[in-house]
Amino acid sequence: MKKSMMKKIAVTILSAGLLGGIVANSPTRAGEPSEALKLAQQLNQAFVEVAESVSKSVVVVRVASKPRARGGFGNPFFDQLPEEYRKFFERQQEEREEQPRRSRPRGPVFDGQGSGLVYREDGIILTNRHVVENAEKVQIVFRGGKEYDGEVLGVDRQSDIAVVKIDATGLTAAKMGDSDKTKVGEFAIAVGSPYELDYSVTIGHVSAKERRVFPDQAMFDQDFIQTDASINPGNSGGPLVNIYGEVIGINTLIRGVNTGIGFAVPVNLARRVADMLIEDGKVTRAWLGVHITTLREDDDYRDLAVGIEDGVVVRQFVSGGPAENSDLELADVITSVDGNRVKSADELKRELRLKKVGDSVTLGLMRNGEAREIKVETGAFPEEFTAVSRLRRPERKPEAEAKAKLLGMTVQNITPDLAKRFEVENDEGVIVTAIENDSAAAEKGIAPGDIVTRINSAPVDSVKSFKAALEGEDLKKGVIVHLNSGGSQRFEVLKQYE
Repeated sequence: MKKSMMKKIAVTILSAGLLGGIVANSPTRAGEPSEALKLAQQLNQAFVEVAESVSKSVVVVRVASKPRARGGFGNPFFDQLPEEYRKFFERQQEEREEQPRRSRPRGPVFDGQGSGLVYREDGIILTNRHVVENAEKVQIVFRGGKEYDGEVLGVDRQSDIAVVKIDATGLTAAKMGDSDKTKVGEFAIAVGSPYELDYSVTIGHVSAKERRVFPDQAMFDQDFIQTDASINPGNSGGPLVNIYGEVIGINTLIRGVNTGIGFAVPVNLARRVADMLIEDGKVTRAWLGVHITTLREDDDYRDLAVGIEDGVVVRQFVSGGPAENSDLELADVITSVDGNRVKSADELKRELRLKKVGDSVTLGLMRNGEAREIKVETGAFPEEFTAVSRLRRPERKPEAEAKAKLLGMTVQNITPDLAKRFEVENDEGVIVTAIENDSAAAEKGIAPGDIVTRINSAPVDSVKSFKAALEGEDLKKGVIVHLNSGGSQRFEVLKQYE
């Protein structure tokens, strides 16, 4: 059905709802349906047409799994099932494994099932990573029963997207939509194979966008589309489409069972991931190599930021990251990326997901109360990246030489002996040689061996300049201490509390 027709139906339905009394009381000829009923019939037919159209591109993904430990299926659907459901599926798995060898069918036993869609007419299938990652053999089944052996071209854990190749051409590829233009409240239609009930269709709405479901897990460090269209185990990898039959998301996980809370990977992200998997077999993500915080949530730094209420604070540079030697500085507050406003750390990450490795991005920022723009070239996000841990060496007795204290932190000029003792190579700044227990410095994780390079905007290259930088500063308001910790640059705000 054409978009123009659907828009006309939607407007007419709205009008009918607002003028329901007039429509209901309007005279109709005997035997003829009312205008309201005609509209309902048109909408009904629209859903039928969407379902028929989309089903041509939807497939069942059957999986013969590799040997694994009992008690779990390693996917987000299974892990969130009620106990009675999990026990049922576990019993089924155990019965298969305990079946006498001679009575087992020859060849692989397909013990798992999900959904997928035709991404390209030359045999490229899009599904979820958790559906096929543990697969020894994959089988793709089309409506009508035609079966193909599938080869997994690549999987991406973070997005939960996978690409499978079958030996086929001339397939009907799913029509792709634009998830960025999807609006909350729009119709959402899920097509898939829940509980092995192939090609089931459920209808709901887009409940929300940009949901961060499990931000503490690497797998789910991304935004999702939330829908109340009923999705269940087996829907994984199937499409979530709009009223025009365009794919807007890939169904991925649920909260509970039959709760009306399901989540889909936005199709724009899924397509970017799929294209990289097809081309390279892996996904490379752009990043700046910085640790960031949301300004309005940064209790320490928020009061020190001049002339800005919202933005993203550059807290730390990752050693060897792309931004380390750029014009970006610690304590900068990033306010935009390529002209797009960013108010939170999540929004900054979202903008970077749209970039390719090696792209030059223009960052709008505030520095010392002044607005400016700088360019930074993105790098490739490391495959095995963990947050830079702060060094915590045993406290040693400081040298008997000129020293200064700041809220429990003792610093000294960097000498060859101190550099050797604390295994540092930097000769710029002053070195922290002692931290008092329960002090402001200890609370911020500052440790002996850290090097102070700046206080607020004043460079520090000696104990004398360290003291000079503190003169006239209001410690109750706080000062920004720039640090080099084991090669990683960061800053902390130290305050004197009442």
